[in-house]
Amino acid sequence: MNNKDIIAKYRDYLEIEKQYSNNTVIAYVNDINSLISFLTNEDLGDLNYITNRIAKFYVASLHHNYDPKSIRRKISSVKNLFDYLLDEEIVDDNPFKNVVLPKVQKKLPKFIYEDEMVNFLENIEETTDLGKRNRVIFELLYGCGLRVSELINIKIKDIDFILKEILIHGKGSVERIVPVHDEAIKTVKNYLLEARPNLSIKNENQSDYLLLNFKGGNLSTRGVRTILNRVLEKQASTMKLSPHSFRHSFATHLLNRGVDLRIVQELLGHVSLSTTQIYTKISKEKLQEEYKKSHPRYKRTK
Repeated sequence: MNNKDIIAKYRDYLEIEKQYSNNTVIAYVNDINSLISFLTNEDLGDLNYITNRIAKFYVASLHHNYDPKSIRRKISSVKNLFDYLLDEEIVDDNPFKNVVLPKVQKKLPKFIYEDEMVNFLENIEETTDLGKRNRVIFELLYGCGLRVSELINIKIKDIDFILKEILIHGKGSVERIVPVHDEAIKTVKNYLLEARPNLSIKNENQSDYLLLNFKGGNLSTRGVRTILNRVLEKQASTMKLSPHSFRHSFATHLLNRGVDLRIVQELLGHVSLSTTQIYTKISKEKLQEEYKKSHPRYKRTK
């Protein structure tokens, strides 16, 4: 079985049996193609002839162009491939099972303070159709703690305006229902009534997704990032934000106000509680900061 056959077989496995999203499948295949390119350039043969020594050589080569996190992701992809090939009895061993991977320094998620968030949201201009849409984007990202991919996949029918809830289509096709606060509901209704119809008529292919781009098509994750940069520029803001910062801020602000960690886990759609626990460290650092700023005895002993 050659490389092309292996990738085709593995792609079918990821799509049909694992039911991974198209973006996830593409990411896996891209990582495998990186390995194939390395094998070709070094004249080391096909995938099913890789030895542990070649695997270590490949990992070492990645250090020239990738950071530790990217290296670990790439090796995770090819390791999963060889586990599959092993199960299918296409190979006799997984050459990547014992390779040493670089350690990744854990970085705390970036968030912004509550007053900064309120100021950002309230200063989004809403005089245009796109402005009304932009307000919806960031009210929902922050108000519901959404991933950008979840935001752009919201359909109008997913919103329950009576119960004030949204059905979110999360990672791995896992769905969850998140509450929506009154201000966000009001903003969405305003957009649906006054702005979305004007955007929708620009495209003959009518979309049932909530958020549309300026051409009336579906909004993309890249589009959200571009919109954020433009809004920050218009506000003459010096804040360094990514769309994901709104999700981080959502989690941090809730924990700072005493919300139980497991509730935050459910709201974020985290499978593991340990993923959510990183936000507790941010909250503790916030407590330390406020203590140092406010406690009289601390000020006197500085």
